[in-house]
Amino acid sequence: MKTLLIMRHAKSSWNFPELSDYDRPLNGRGNRDAPRMGKHLHQEGLVPDRILTSSAKRARKTASKVAKASGYTGKVKELDALYDTTLGAYFITLQVLSDKYQRVMVIGHNPTMEQLVSHLTEHITRMPTAALAHIELPIESWEAFDLYTKGTLVNLWTPKTLFTD
Repeated sequence: MKTLLIMRHAKSSWNFPELSDYDRPLNGRGNRDAPRMGKHLHQEGLVPDRILTSSAKRARKTASKVAKASGYTGKVKELDALYDTTLGAYFITLQVLSDKYQRVMVIGHNPTMEQLVSHLTEHITRMPTAALAHIELPIESWEAFDLYTKGTLVNLWTPKTLFTD
């Protein structure tokens, strides 16, 4: 069985209208929530074996902060293919992973993150910024991961449901 952790990037800033969407940084809340979610992964015993992220700045920064706070020791792989994309890009990306990775985290953008969780679990799921879905997949090999794979939504955490400030 494989585990997929799906996270929407943390809250980004709109304070710099001269920046492209791709270059938007995290805002104060995003800088606070990303490491909190990483720490939560550590507490749940869900430190990923591999982290894949969109190459957009806000996603890269989210991934970096989550990785550090969770205790992840691998390299975060940044992928242009996971920015402004469709579900298909996630399936293609995950299908080619080495089977040595049991627990993989992907960090990306809405609406694709919501679509991915809903498609895999058949639950309509809202993914606010920094939301994190824990999905168990009934596959032994990433090569078997395809559009027909249906997983179990074990948990869905948001900063709002985990933290009171």
